[in-house]
Amino acid sequence: MEIRTGRRTVEISRPGKVLFPAGPADADAAREDGSGGGALTKADLAEFYRKAARRMLPHLRGRPLMLERCPDGTDGECFMQKDVPDHFPGWVHRAELAKEDGTVTHVVCDDTATLVYLAGQACITPHRWLARADRPDCPDRLVVDLDPPGASRDDFTAVRESALLLRELLDELRLPSMVMTTGSRGLHVLVPLDRRAPFDEVRAFARDLADVLAARNPAGLTTEPRKAARKGRLYLDVQRNAYAQTAVAPYAVRARPGAPVATPLSWDEVDDPELTSGRWTLTTVGSRLGRDPWQDGGAAPRGRSLGPARRRLDALRARA
Repeated sequence: MEIRTGRRTVEISRPGKVLFPAGPADADAAREDGSGGGALTKADLAEFYRKAARRMLPHLRGRPLMLERCPDGTDGECFMQKDVPDHFPGWVHRAELAKEDGTVTHVVCDDTATLVYLAGQACITPHRWLARADRPDCPDRLVVDLDPPGASRDDFTAVRESALLLRELLDELRLPSMVMTTGSRGLHVLVPLDRRAPFDEVRAFARDLADVLAARNPAGLTTEPRKAARKGRLYLDVQRNAYAQTAVAPYAVRARPGAPVATPLSWDEVDDPELTSGRWTLTTVGSRLGRDPWQDGGAAPRGRSLGPARRRLDALRARA
């Protein structure tokens, strides 16, 4: 199978290879969109990423990636890959970056052809750095990961409510915020940054931000990393704000039953009691590719400096 994109033709080997076996989640999705459901193949994944590239690439360009690959499908063994395999073509962009005992060469997805090629390599989910390769120590995204404490509908209600509380606090600090489903369990709340602050400073700010929010809502929120100490409260996870840590890319398919997709949201959509992290799938998310909820005002929020927000946050902590 060949997919033409721009000046390149990408060959997809074994296009009929089933990556997502048919199951109850697929049947539910089929009833929702009338698609007929069934198993999803490597060809389906590659075609989806070709269509989604216009929305995905602004969130991928220039960023080192970690690839979640499932060569035998999601029922087989999946693994995370950082180093670019030797057989990847020369036109796939790369970035060699420092690690503790040397360097690692990451894929950088700058075009549609690369995104389609990765799908052909059974990369189901691209996970992106929070920094770009040209300034890997200075992120342009801060992320707070909100996962439900349990699996019930009420637990996801807690996720939605926590996201809205976090947005209110970020508004107080005069920082813009964006929200997305992860396609896994919860929501990510993201803050665009201007790439001036190093990771250590961003992570310290994120920790203090979470501490203030948890102190305001001690019955429902916690910053306690030990599960046994959370006592049913939602954990405000800021651990991804560090060098070489990654977060799932917007519009990425997850290696889970039904092929859920990490989906950007408007803040109004977080109010919807029917919202779940896996609400949109590879077969149902297509209608959302025509608009970008993060650009409702015409453009995505610009990156902000943490300096003024840090002073406001410190003032809130002093008054607590």
